[in-house]
Amino acid sequence: MININTFVFNPFQENTYILSDNSGECVIVDAGCYFEEEFKQLFNFISSNKLIPVKLLNTHGHIDHILGVPRLSEFYNLAPEFHKDEMFLVKNAVEQGKLFGLNYNPVLKTEARLEEGSMINFGHSQLKVLHVPGHTKGSVAFVSESDNFIITGDVLFKGSIGRTDLPGEGDYNTLLKSIKNKLLVYNDEVLIFPGHGPSSTIGKERNTNPFLV
Repeated sequence: MININTFVFNPFQENTYILSDNSGECVIVDAGCYFEEEFKQLFNFISSNKLIPVKLLNTHGHIDHILGVPRLSEFYNLAPEFHKDEMFLVKNAVEQGKLFGLNYNPVLKTEARLEEGSMINFGHSQLKVLHVPGHTKGSVAFVSESDNFIITGDVLFKGSIGRTDLPGEGDYNTLLKSIKNKLLVYNDEVLIFPGHGPSSTIGKERNTNPFLV
């Protein structure tokens, strides 16, 4: 069983997730920690629970989701993983940060390893990658089919969907197609954990999300 722990970080109130199982291995998804107390919170949680980070995963490359990536990458000696179509955003992250008055030290090493259908293994657990463009060209979601949840990034929120007017080649029609063809195919009870705001279920969004009904 995968344990999901949520941390709300940085001025954008971004959701960072730590997924772990009883092996002690964990993956960090969308490391958005920016302030020193946020890093301490994350480090203390990992150390106090005796977790071993083995993956640094990213749903997309917008600055609010990657602010903590360089430091965590160095500290845990992990190359952050993105979809290949996000690499241009990652390479321009310093400029992204400047637009919002945020300091960002570029990541020295990244890997474009996240592709549609690829599997991510950690401990006794597995996540499947879905390529869900529309918010950005290379947005991905992470699905646990055994534990019935999806990390949706900024593609699908409780009661809303991702913006399409930000850097990253967003497109409204593409986003709706991704949601309907990749996410809403799952059962109603499947939980979604978005990049901002509270969790929801596929069923609630299918039946009540104003962008989808």
